[in-house]
Amino acid sequence: MAVTSMAQSSIRDFVKYRNMATSFGAPPYASSYLVIGGGAGGSGGLGGSNYGSGGGAGIARTSTISLSSGSYTLTVGGGGAGGPNDGVSVAGSSSVFSATATGGNAVAAALRTGGINADYSGGGNPGSNLSGGGAGAGGNGSGMNGGTGIVSSITGTSVTRGGGGGGGSSGTGGSGGGGTGTDGSVAGGAGTVNTGSGGGGGFTLGGGAGGSGVVIFTLPVQAPLATFSGGVTQTNAIVGNNRVYTVTATSTTSETVTIS
Repeated sequence: MAVTSMAQSSIRDFVKYRNMATSFGAPPYASSYLVIGGGAGGSGGLGGSNYGSGGGAGIARTSTISLSSGSYTLTVGGGGAGGPNDGVSVAGSSSVFSATATGGNAVAAALRTGGINADYSGGGNPGSNLSGGGAGAGGNGSGMNGGTGIVSSITGTSVTRGGGGGGGSSGTGGSGGGGTGTDGSVAGGAGTVNTGSGGGGGFTLGGGAGGSGVVIFTLPVQAPLATFSGGVTQTNAIVGNNRVYTVTATSTTSETVTIS
């Protein structure tokens, strides 16, 4: 009877150990991620009389997943260039890790509505010679003002990223790094790097550049250190029970992270 009880206990303890494997450093690992695409540039003015529109922020994708050992594609999307006077800005590029977060859409001075992204719309034409603010990663543009960004605490502190660019002549960039719309004395304000924010609308000197995107993911502290291909720029830090990896640049769209 005692032997049977010990056997049952051993089986029970084995099941417990197997179910707790993730917590003790064996794959698959519980992981959270935040992926933001690059922000679009703001447009320049139109015909020397109308102000440019704010660029849309890149979209954000965030989730909790289970990561097995292996290599994963890793890309940080670049921000788009601001548009010249009478021209069109450049769209932001996609960021990739487990999910794809597309960049903000290019915006033309002739439209005078704020730039969009895949999730939200830009502000409508405000009238007169003004132009709309760009979509944010967390909300629509509103009139001349850029849309709000997305709030995340994945790094251990609450940070807002992905604000839409403000429209000219004085639109406010969305929370999270959106560029400010300007009145022509300077080019539109740039979106903050590694937030995926949109650039601000400008006038004769052009719109501001969009901010580059970012990839952030976690692994348990017990897991071996992740390894990255040569074109990856990243930092990591321990936050509570996790190691948080923040990837700020990739030199190609073929970079990888390997988890073992």
